[in-house]
Amino acid sequence: MQDMEHPQRQSVPVNESCGRCNQPLPRAQPAVRALGQLFHISCFTCQQCQQQLQGGQFYSLEGTPYCEGCYTETLEKCNTCGQPITDRMLRATGKAYHPQCFTCVVCACPLEGTSFIMDQRNQPHCVSDYHKQYAPRCSVCSEPITPEPGREETVRVVALDKNFHMKCYKCEDCGKPLSIEADDNGCFPLDGHVLCRKCHTARVQT
Repeated sequence: MQDMEHPQRQSVPVNESCGRCNQPLPRAQPAVRALGQLFHISCFTCQQCQQQLQGGQFYSLEGTPYCEGCYTETLEKCNTCGQPITDRMLRATGKAYHPQCFTCVVCACPLEGTSFIMDQRNQPHCVSDYHKQYAPRCSVCSEPITPEPGREETVRVVALDKNFHMKCYKCEDCGKPLSIEADDNGCFPLDGHVLCRKCHTARVQT
């Protein structure tokens, strides 16, 4: 951004030419010095809308002058609020965001610098809210099966097309914890019930 409010008459060598039109710059006419070059006042205009920039502020984009409005139009826009990103940009999943706009869609906590998960609609979630919303639920306690705080993984037991926490995978009759291995301490299902071997035998006999 440069202030050009007071154009000065430059001492222009005879062979000096305008940085825009390449025509000579007469000594008798004022010139604008900007971007390391001299310009006729009428030639120093916005690349996009041709507005004269002498006397105001302008932005240089790859060495080319733009007025503020046209420069703003060249900026990437935030995927959340749609406004141009004029300061720091955060890029996630190939899209640009203001850092303060990249938040969990459930609890609105900021996600910059933390782990996050995108749902099927490509909306960002903090890990906790994603698991609460999308994790499978235990058929015993109905709570989501999610990693313990500070951990990234958990074990889910699937039996009889039902999901279980490890701590909830017990015999329905006696409450004995069941092994996930196919051994004598594992599950012996009967009529859709999760049972240990002893309780399975007892039900069969009755």
